[in-house]
Amino acid sequence: MIRKASIMTVYKDHYEEYQKRHDELWPEMEVELKAHGVHSYSIFLEKETGKLFAYLEIEDEEKWSEMPNTAINKKWWNYMEPLMETNPDNSPVAIDLMEVFHLK
Repeated sequence: MIRKASIMTVYKDHYEEYQKRHDELWPEMEVELKAHGVHSYSIFLEKETGKLFAYLEIEDEEKWSEMPNTAINKKWWNYMEPLMETNPDNSPVAIDLMEVFHLK
């Protein structure tokens, strides 16, 4: 299993809506995530700054790298764009983190 983590930012006045949209994750988005090798995906919010810590476990980097090209993923990015910092293609601005410790 490959562990990945990143940091993103949600706008402070959109915390509740961000949570609501994830609580109501589209079934087709869940299917696509699993089809691209996701076994576990969690996002945590640091309320003081709006920083999001995303952690996921995937099967394969190559399979996961195809996820941004899917129609449902692009639709999700467009849906989430008003709530968070995004790039010109509406993907979230994300800083990938390097794992420095893991207790087995």
